[in-house]
Amino acid sequence: MSNVFEFVAESRGCSGTTAARGVRRQGKVPAVIYGGHAEPKMLVLSHNEVVKHLEHEAVYSHVLDVTVDGKTEKAILKGVQRNPAKFQILHLDFLRVSMSEEIKVHVPLHFINEATSVGGKKGGIATHSMVDVEVTCLPGALPEYLEVDLVKLDIGETLHLSDLVLPVGVEIVVLQQGAEHNLPIVSMMASKASKEDSADDASKAAG
Repeated sequence: MSNVFEFVAESRGCSGTTAARGVRRQGKVPAVIYGGHAEPKMLVLSHNEVVKHLEHEAVYSHVLDVTVDGKTEKAILKGVQRNPAKFQILHLDFLRVSMSEEIKVHVPLHFINEATSVGGKKGGIATHSMVDVEVTCLPGALPEYLEVDLVKLDIGETLHLSDLVLPVGVEIVVLQQGAEHNLPIVSMMASKASKEDSADDASKAAG
């Protein structure tokens, strides 16, 4: 099995829309790797291999090996263009990284313990306001995902960005702009069933 964190590519000399279409007609994916104090380089990758790699969520929040004509560079996946009408990857953008320079990457949020949370046991339903968050850190400290533990969340309560437990060396980009950017991540809402149960309990207590 190929390494899902390695993208093997060939360099291509031509750029532009016409050249990209020609690459796609060959069943391949045009791409570019840029940044990192080097000139941008146009690439060609196998469509089938790209599709297999993109099935893994971790690819989007990992430092990758991009091997071009046998030479490997460290990079992160900054952009994926897809054809919405059919199962086709149109273009990839890779950003070179230095292991000694901070990067900004969107990292997925994994929500745990909803069913066993305080609110969940009462029939509450978690409503997610975010599915990922942009962080800044050195490449070596980049987390695959951030865990959001709902176990203590009660109905009517909300977790915010500042409630996230971050690995050492990882910061949330938007929080660097001030406390007013402490956005909600997830709220525990009362379901219709839990509201009816509460109403029944209230009427029994009154009667």
